[in-house]
Amino acid sequence: MDNIIFGYSNAKLCEDFVEAMQGEFEMSMMGELSFFLGLQVKKTKGGIFVCQSKYFNNILKKFEMEACKAATTPMSTNCYLGADEAGPEVDQTQ
Repeated sequence: MDNIIFGYSNAKLCEDFVEAMQGEFEMSMMGELSFFLGLQVKKTKGGIFVCQSKYFNNILKKFEMEACKAATTPMSTNCYLGADEAGPEVDQTQ
């Protein structure tokens, strides 16, 4: 099974795209996107937001940690991490 999402600003182009895709593949339209591959997707006037809070809460429940104490990010969130030019080469495919 392969998954695809698409958005549109022109309803006619959307209909044409769906028709073309359904002519080639077995495809179903699920309506407005709210979940995709474990991600929650929410559209607001401010933009489109993606999060994994449902997935995260399921992990906490699985390991009986729903009541655990939250901690802040243990690293500065506004620093720049540059390349380590003097460091060893890294195989980016692993």
